[in-house]
Amino acid sequence: MNVKTMAQYAAEGKEPEILFWVGCAGSFDDRAQKVTRAFTEILNAAGIEFAILGNEEQCTGDPARRAGNEFLFQMTALQNIETLNMYKVQKIVTACPHCFNTLKNEYPALGGNYDLVHHTQLLQELIDDGRIKLTEGGTFKGKRITYHDSCYLGRINGVYEAPRATLESLDSQLVEMKRSKQNGLCCGAGGAQMWKEDEAGDKRINIERSEEAMATGASVIAVNCPFCLTMMSDGVKAKEKQDEVMVLDLSELVVQNLVR
Repeated sequence: MNVKTMAQYAAEGKEPEILFWVGCAGSFDDRAQKVTRAFTEILNAAGIEFAILGNEEQCTGDPARRAGNEFLFQMTALQNIETLNMYKVQKIVTACPHCFNTLKNEYPALGGNYDLVHHTQLLQELIDDGRIKLTEGGTFKGKRITYHDSCYLGRINGVYEAPRATLESLDSQLVEMKRSKQNGLCCGAGGAQMWKEDEAGDKRINIERSEEAMATGASVIAVNCPFCLTMMSDGVKAKEKQDEVMVLDLSELVVQNLVR
Protein backbone atom coordinates (compact mmCIF):
# COMPACT_ATOMS: atom_id res chain seq x y z
CA MET A 1 0.00 0.00 0.00
CA ASN A 2 1.37 3.37 -0.97
CA VAL A 3 1.01 5.54 2.12
CA LYS A 4 2.99 8.75 2.36
CA THR A 5 4.88 9.80 5.47
CA MET A 6 4.92 13.23 7.09
CA ALA A 7 8.55 13.55 5.97
CA GLN A 8 7.49 13.07 2.33
CA TYR A 9 4.76 15.71 2.65
CA ALA A 10 7.23 18.10 4.29
CA ALA A 11 9.73 17.55 1.45
CA GLU A 12 6.99 18.59 -0.99
CA GLY A 13 6.16 21.65 1.13
CA LYS A 14 2.65 20.32 1.82
CA GLU A 15 0.61 19.38 4.87
CA PRO A 16 -1.88 16.47 4.92
CA GLU A 17 -5.46 16.81 6.12
CA ILE A 18 -4.84 14.40 8.98
CA LEU A 19 -2.10 12.27 10.58
CA PHE A 20 -2.93 8.58 10.98
CA TRP A 21 -1.27 7.40 14.21
CA VAL A 22 -0.87 3.68 13.55
CA GLY A 23 0.28 2.59 17.01
CA CYS A 24 2.41 -0.39 18.06
CA ALA A 25 -0.31 -3.03 17.58
CA GLY A 26 -1.38 -1.66 14.21
CA SER A 27 2.25 -1.70 13.06
CA PHE A 28 3.58 -4.98 14.42
CA ASP A 29 0.70 -7.32 15.35
CA ASP A 30 -0.36 -9.51 12.39
CA ARG A 31 -4.05 -9.35 13.26
CA ALA A 32 -4.09 -5.60 13.98
CA GLN A 33 -2.24 -4.94 10.70
CA LYS A 34 -5.41 -6.07 8.90
CA VAL A 35 -7.32 -3.31 10.69
CA THR A 36 -4.66 -0.77 9.67
CA ARG A 37 -5.02 -1.85 6.04
CA ALA A 38 -8.83 -1.77 6.16
CA PHE A 39 -8.85 1.73 7.66
CA THR A 40 -6.29 2.93 5.11
CA GLU A 41 -8.54 1.64 2.30
CA ILE A 42 -11.44 3.63 3.76
CA LEU A 43 -9.36 6.82 4.01
CA ASN A 44 -8.29 6.39 0.37
CA ALA A 45 -11.89 5.74 -0.73
CA ALA A 46 -12.97 8.95 1.04
CA GLY A 47 -10.26 10.90 -0.76
CA ILE A 48 -8.66 12.05 2.49
CA GLU A 49 -5.09 13.33 2.28
CA PHE A 50 -3.42 11.62 5.20
CA ALA A 51 0.08 10.64 6.28
CA ILE A 52 1.80 8.43 8.83
CA LEU A 53 5.00 9.07 10.75
CA GLY A 54 6.52 5.75 9.70
CA ASN A 55 9.78 5.04 11.50
CA GLU A 56 9.49 8.36 13.34
CA GLU A 57 6.48 7.09 15.31
CA GLN A 58 7.34 5.80 18.79
CA CYS A 59 5.02 4.07 21.27
CA THR A 60 2.87 6.74 23.00
CA GLY A 61 4.19 5.51 26.35
CA ASP A 62 0.76 4.37 27.57
CA PRO A 63 1.86 0.86 28.71
CA ALA A 64 4.88 2.32 30.52
CA ARG A 65 2.75 4.80 32.48
CA ARG A 66 0.06 2.20 33.31
CA ALA A 67 2.76 -0.16 34.54
CA GLY A 68 4.21 2.58 36.76
CA ASN A 69 7.30 3.63 34.77
CA GLU A 70 6.60 7.37 34.67
CA PHE A 71 10.15 8.23 33.60
CA LEU A 72 9.93 6.04 30.48
CA PHE A 73 6.47 7.46 29.68
CA GLN A 74 7.63 11.08 29.83
CA MET A 75 10.79 10.36 27.86
CA THR A 76 8.81 8.66 25.07
CA ALA A 77 6.04 11.26 25.11
CA LEU A 78 8.44 14.21 24.85
CA GLN A 79 10.18 12.57 21.91
CA ASN A 80 6.83 12.13 20.13
CA ILE A 81 5.72 15.68 20.93
CA GLU A 82 8.94 17.05 19.48
CA THR A 83 8.32 15.11 16.24
CA LEU A 84 4.63 16.08 16.02
CA ASN A 85 5.31 19.76 16.70
CA MET A 86 8.14 19.80 14.18
CA TYR A 87 5.64 18.75 11.49
CA LYS A 88 3.02 21.20 12.87
CA VAL A 89 0.54 18.35 13.28
CA GLN A 90 -2.92 19.52 14.30
CA LYS A 91 -5.35 16.65 13.71
CA ILE A 92 -4.66 13.00 14.49
CA VAL A 93 -6.76 9.87 13.91
CA THR A 94 -5.93 6.54 15.51
CA ALA A 95 -7.54 3.08 15.59
CA CYS A 96 -6.23 2.43 19.12
CA PRO A 97 -8.19 3.82 22.11
CA HIS A 98 -5.05 3.59 24.26
CA CYS A 99 -3.14 5.87 21.87
CA PHE A 100 -6.27 8.06 21.55
CA ASN A 101 -6.58 8.55 25.30
CA THR A 102 -2.88 9.20 25.89
CA LEU A 103 -2.44 11.66 23.01
CA LYS A 104 -5.71 13.45 23.82
CA ASN A 105 -5.66 13.63 27.60
CA GLU A 106 -2.05 13.15 28.74
CA TYR A 107 0.13 14.84 26.13
CA PRO A 108 -1.23 18.38 26.70
CA ALA A 109 0.46 18.50 30.15
CA LEU A 110 3.79 17.97 28.36
CA GLY A 111 3.18 20.52 25.60
CA GLY A 112 1.45 18.34 23.00
CA ASN A 113 -1.95 19.78 22.05
CA TYR A 114 -3.71 18.05 19.16
CA ASP A 115 -7.23 17.49 17.85
CA LEU A 116 -7.76 13.76 18.39
CA VAL A 117 -10.30 11.61 16.57
CA HIS A 118 -10.84 7.91 17.10
CA HIS A 119 -11.32 5.95 13.88
CA THR A 120 -14.90 5.00 14.86
CA GLN A 121 -15.77 8.71 15.12
CA LEU A 122 -14.20 9.43 11.73
CA LEU A 123 -16.03 6.48 10.15
CA GLN A 124 -19.37 7.83 11.36
CA GLU A 125 -18.46 11.31 10.11
CA LEU A 126 -17.48 10.01 6.65
CA ILE A 127 -20.71 7.99 6.36
CA ASP A 128 -22.89 10.92 7.54
CA ASP A 129 -21.18 13.35 5.14
CA GLY A 130 -21.50 10.92 2.23
CA ARG A 131 -17.75 10.82 1.70
CA ILE A 132 -17.95 7.03 1.74
CA LYS A 133 -20.96 5.03 0.61
CA LEU A 134 -21.99 1.58 1.80
CA THR A 135 -23.77 -1.04 -0.29
CA GLU A 136 -27.41 -1.55 0.58
CA GLY A 137 -28.16 -5.04 1.78
CA GLY A 138 -24.44 -5.75 2.17
CA THR A 139 -22.58 -8.59 3.84
CA PHE A 140 -24.01 -7.93 7.29
CA LYS A 141 -27.64 -7.11 6.42
CA GLY A 142 -29.93 -8.57 9.08
CA LYS A 143 -27.04 -10.24 10.92
CA ARG A 144 -26.92 -10.00 14.69
CA ILE A 145 -23.91 -7.95 15.74
CA THR A 146 -22.94 -7.16 19.31
CA TYR A 147 -20.59 -4.32 20.16
CA HIS A 148 -17.94 -4.38 22.89
CA ASP A 149 -17.19 -0.97 24.44
CA SER A 150 -13.46 -0.65 25.09
CA CYS A 151 -12.65 1.02 28.43
CA TYR A 152 -10.46 3.74 26.96
CA LEU A 153 -13.00 4.82 24.35
CA GLY A 154 -16.13 4.20 26.39
CA ARG A 155 -16.00 4.96 30.10
CA ILE A 156 -12.84 7.07 29.95
CA ASN A 157 -13.73 9.22 26.93
CA GLY A 158 -17.51 8.81 26.70
CA VAL A 159 -17.61 7.72 23.05
CA TYR A 160 -20.60 5.40 22.78
CA GLU A 161 -22.82 6.59 19.94
CA ALA A 162 -20.42 6.95 16.97
CA PRO A 163 -19.52 3.23 16.78
CA ARG A 164 -23.17 2.21 17.16
CA ALA A 165 -24.29 4.66 14.46
CA THR A 166 -21.68 3.13 12.14
CA LEU A 167 -22.99 -0.38 12.84
CA GLU A 168 -26.58 0.73 12.18
CA SER A 169 -25.54 2.00 8.75
CA LEU A 170 -24.60 -1.60 7.84
CA ASP A 171 -28.30 -2.61 8.05
CA SER A 172 -27.33 -5.10 10.74
CA GLN A 173 -29.22 -5.92 13.91
CA LEU A 174 -27.35 -4.49 16.89
CA VAL A 175 -27.86 -6.57 20.04
CA GLU A 176 -26.49 -5.12 23.25
CA MET A 177 -24.73 -7.19 25.89
CA LYS A 178 -26.06 -7.18 29.44
CA ARG A 179 -23.11 -5.00 30.43
CA SER A 180 -22.61 -2.22 27.88
CA LYS A 181 -21.87 1.52 27.58
CA GLN A 182 -21.10 2.96 31.06
CA ASN A 183 -21.47 -0.51 32.59
CA GLY A 184 -19.31 -2.27 29.97
CA LEU A 185 -16.92 -4.96 31.17
CA CYS A 186 -13.20 -4.70 30.41
CA CYS A 187 -11.79 -7.36 28.08
CA GLY A 188 -8.89 -7.81 30.49
CA ALA A 189 -6.07 -6.11 28.57
CA GLY A 190 -6.32 -2.48 29.71
CA GLY A 191 -4.07 -0.78 32.27
CA ALA A 192 -0.97 -2.62 30.95
CA GLN A 193 -2.60 -5.99 31.79
CA MET A 194 -1.83 -6.98 28.18
CA TRP A 195 1.82 -7.37 29.18
CA LYS A 196 1.57 -9.43 32.36
CA GLU A 197 0.33 -12.78 33.56
CA ASP A 198 -3.17 -13.17 35.00
CA GLU A 199 -3.72 -13.04 38.74
CA ALA A 200 -5.20 -16.19 40.25
CA GLY A 201 -8.99 -16.45 39.93
CA ASP A 202 -11.89 -18.65 38.87
CA LYS A 203 -12.08 -17.46 35.26
CA ARG A 204 -10.15 -15.29 32.83
CA ILE A 205 -11.88 -11.95 32.31
CA ASN A 206 -11.76 -12.25 28.50
CA ILE A 207 -13.58 -15.61 28.72
CA GLU A 208 -16.26 -13.98 30.89
CA ARG A 209 -16.69 -11.14 28.39
CA SER A 210 -16.68 -13.43 25.34
CA GLU A 211 -19.34 -15.65 26.92
CA GLU A 212 -21.45 -12.54 27.50
CA ALA A 213 -21.03 -11.52 23.85
CA MET A 214 -21.89 -14.99 22.52
CA ALA A 215 -24.95 -15.20 24.80
CA THR A 216 -26.55 -12.46 22.67
CA GLY A 217 -26.70 -14.91 19.75
CA ALA A 218 -24.61 -12.55 17.63
CA SER A 219 -22.58 -13.95 14.75
CA VAL A 220 -20.22 -10.95 14.86
CA ILE A 221 -18.53 -9.28 17.83
CA ALA A 222 -17.53 -5.75 16.80
CA VAL A 223 -14.61 -4.08 18.57
CA ASN A 224 -12.74 -0.78 18.28
CA CYS A 225 -9.39 -1.63 19.87
CA PRO A 226 -6.48 -3.94 18.95
CA PHE A 227 -6.18 -5.19 22.54
CA CYS A 228 -9.90 -6.00 22.70
CA LEU A 229 -9.59 -7.69 19.30
CA THR A 230 -6.93 -10.06 20.69
CA MET A 231 -8.73 -10.76 23.97
CA MET A 232 -12.18 -11.35 22.46
CA SER A 233 -10.74 -13.52 19.66
CA ASP A 234 -8.89 -15.62 22.27
CA GLY A 235 -12.10 -15.92 24.30
CA VAL A 236 -14.09 -17.15 21.29
CA LYS A 237 -11.34 -19.63 20.41
CA ALA A 238 -11.24 -20.92 23.99
CA LYS A 239 -14.93 -21.77 23.60
CA GLU A 240 -14.21 -23.33 20.16
CA LYS A 241 -16.75 -21.01 18.52
CA GLN A 242 -14.40 -19.35 16.01
CA ASP A 243 -16.23 -20.99 13.08
CA GLU A 244 -19.56 -19.51 14.19
CA VAL A 245 -18.61 -16.13 15.66
CA MET A 246 -16.35 -13.56 14.00
CA VAL A 247 -14.50 -10.87 15.95
CA LEU A 248 -13.95 -7.83 13.73
CA ASP A 249 -12.91 -4.21 14.09
CA LEU A 250 -15.46 -1.65 12.87
CA SER A 251 -13.23 -0.62 9.97
CA GLU A 252 -13.18 -4.25 8.77
CA LEU A 253 -16.98 -4.34 8.82
CA VAL A 254 -17.19 -1.05 6.88
CA VAL A 255 -14.55 -1.97 4.28
CA GLN A 256 -16.48 -5.14 3.37
CA ASN A 257 -19.51 -3.01 2.44
CA LEU A 258 -17.71 -0.11 0.79
CA VAL A 259 -18.94 1.12 -2.59
CA ARG A 260 -15.72 1.54 -4.54
